[in-house]
Amino acid sequence: MPDLRNTKIAILATDGFEQSELLEPQKRLSDAGADVTIISPETGSITGWDGGSWGESVEVDLELGDAKPADYDALILPGGQINPDLLRVNPRAVAFVRDFFETGKPLAAICHAPWLLIEAGCIAGRRVTSYKSIQTDVKNAGGKWEDSDVVVDRGLITSRNPGDLDAFCEKIVEVVGEHRAHSSGA
Repeated sequence: MPDLRNTKIAILATDGFEQSELLEPQKRLSDAGADVTIISPETGSITGWDGGSWGESVEVDLELGDAKPADYDALILPGGQINPDLLRVNPRAVAFVRDFFETGKPLAAICHAPWLLIEAGCIAGRRVTSYKSIQTDVKNAGGKWEDSDVVVDRGLITSRNPGDLDAFCEKIVEVVGEHRAHSSGA
């Protein structure tokens, strides 16, 4: 496993995030040594969605208005239906994702989170996957949709659903490690 010490990872989420899609990447990246920051338009805490009802609350580390894409080595967008739907109508969230995407650093989205990528103009011409019910949205935005557990296209990492979390997390750690090594000239 790559050593991600001294790596800063942002997770952008709001109420209704798919619980496992935030908690599992957060744990896996922290275990690899990364400093993981939960960013949200809200302050205090946000509540996940787990198996058809509200789940655990997670403390927000930084309010979205205070977050800067340049401060992070990677960005993760958890899915669920509620979370990305709320974020894609938030102009600051869309701008943050767009600005982060333009840095060329690793950006990972799972499940319905590609809705936010679509809104930010990050899908066109890219190979991606998503939850199956939004594949038409991805295709209509110019994405090249694939039915795979994880797809990587020039630092954009996407997965379909919580069943793909092992592959998704493994690929995030790998791509962030490669990007970091390349960026530092190692």
